[in-house]
Amino acid sequence: MPSGSDSRGPSNKSGAKSAKAIKAANKGGRPAKKGKGGVPAPRQIPWLTIGAGALVLALIAVLAVNLWPKVEEQQALEPYKYSSENKDPSDKIDGVLKIEYPAGQHVEATQRVAYDQTPPFGGPHDSTWANCTGTVYADPIRTENAVHSLEHGAIWISYNPDLVDQDQIDSLATRVSGKSYMLMSPYPGQSSPISLQSWGHRLEVDNADDERIDQFITALNQNPNTYPEVGASCSNPLFSPETSPFDPTAPGPDAVPMDGAGTTAATDEQIPAGG
Repeated sequence: MPSGSDSRGPSNKSGAKSAKAIKAANKGGRPAKKGKGGVPAPRQIPWLTIGAGALVLALIAVLAVNLWPKVEEQQALEPYKYSSENKDPSDKIDGVLKIEYPAGQHVEATQRVAYDQTPPFGGPHDSTWANCTGTVYADPIRTENAVHSLEHGAIWISYNPDLVDQDQIDSLATRVSGKSYMLMSPYPGQSSPISLQSWGHRLEVDNADDERIDQFITALNQNPNTYPEVGASCSNPLFSPETSPFDPTAPGPDAVPMDGAGTTAATDEQIPAGG
């Protein structure tokens, strides 16, 4: 070998270049984070995000459980909603009694009417109507006033307090309280435990769980095809069971007959003074 020649051959140069390339590649990479002692740090689990997601799913499940029965209930009542094509859906309800009555026949506050039905659901009535803005009366009310409420499109739920317990009364009250054109009161002596009246219609049931109750309300509450005085008010703050008490005795021979003899024709629908 000639004197002064370089002892490093081509292979050494190639190895140096490879080392530089590896070093450069390592600089551009993302080395794993290390904890104490050079041990890789554990991966962080997003517990907050997972918890929030689980809470949302739980809320959705709760809403579904609570809302689905109501959706099913509304769907079941669709056939009983009145329309121009379905004028009286109560025809589909088993057990509904229908009788046509003339309207606008008024009696005095001191007069009784010899009603043909108990409870009555049409015929002559007092010129003052019972308040029917979702009113739940704890005491019986005068029938002549209640019938006038029916003429305005209300539904009157009556019950025999000797035949239903408090749970059933409470269940009925939820259908009435605060609901427009609805009223409810005890009716001592009625033959059925529960009876529903609208103008010219009646349905008697044995318990508050009967699905026909909601069908009847859906079909006839303010149904403009089935009551005489469409648009008449149901509000009467002057009415109370104290001023118009229920009379459990049978009407006497001086009672106004169902043919309307002795009545006065209605001239307007204003709340009478002192009513």
